[in-house]
Amino acid sequence: MTTIQIAIVGLGKIARSQHVPAIAATDGIEIVAVADPHATLEGVAHFSTLAEMLAQAPGIDAVAFCTPPQVRSTLAAAALAAGKHVLLEKPPGATVSELGPLVAAAEESGTTLFASWHSRFAPAVEPARAFLANRTIRSVVTTWKEDVRVWHPGQRWIFEAGGLGVFDPAINALSILTRILPRPFFVTAAELAFPSNCDAPIAAKLEFSDQTGIAMRAELDFLQSGQQTWEIRVETDDGWLTLSAGGAKLTYAGVALVDEKKAEYPALYRHFVELIRRGASDVDLAPLIHVADAFMLGRRIVVAPFEDRP
Repeated sequence: MTTIQIAIVGLGKIARSQHVPAIAATDGIEIVAVADPHATLEGVAHFSTLAEMLAQAPGIDAVAFCTPPQVRSTLAAAALAAGKHVLLEKPPGATVSELGPLVAAAEESGTTLFASWHSRFAPAVEPARAFLANRTIRSVVTTWKEDVRVWHPGQRWIFEAGGLGVFDPAINALSILTRILPRPFFVTAAELAFPSNCDAPIAAKLEFSDQTGIAMRAELDFLQSGQQTWEIRVETDDGWLTLSAGGAKLTYAGVALVDEKKAEYPALYRHFVELIRRGASDVDLAPLIHVADAFMLGRRIVVAPFEDRP
């Protein structure tokens, strides 16, 4: 089969650390161009803008968008209109409603649209899904706490409107929960902590439930110092299932079921290649809908201003 020629738009930290090496490790796809006004990739054609790239490099088959979410929908629409397959880094957009037209455009043009939730490709996620499929769930506790200064230094867009704040990492937890739990669930209450100088929250406490009334809660923090915590604990009739390290480890009643190195992005790109080969799209908006619901229901509290350096 012909190798898929892909370009990356937005060559920031996540593109360099995850997308570039994952594409290099995936059969059937290769990077041929980058569009970024400030960054280049050695040995790869460079363009300052997406428009420039689409005009001057018509042979590109697909585009991966690693820009901040606030500008992603306009760029993705242009790529789809040009007949390119599109991968959207998470979150797929700054709003839920802006994604509907992208889905319609992909269907109309016969191209693939992939709203990628990389945490769903962590090694413990599918085993957790299979484990919980036929078990009675009593409660769910999610703890997602990391240090924004370590993982997103200088990326002020995260705290601007549409940047999601603490939900930028926490949407990873929601993408896992919506994959592994056997029934849909919904937000019942939320408390969002906004720094006085930011338009997005830096911490949050959420409560969820489903139609059976199970208790679910989540504690999210973007100022966690020391040990970073990405953990989901599910209480079943006969013990606790714990998914930790962001989905790399799985234990049940203290017994290890999965303990592997996370290799999310190679698996994500293998899925993207498969989607393109099949002429299919994959756009699940459930994680983003939960974030939107948290903003709708959330009680807002104002906390100390945030600075990139404490």
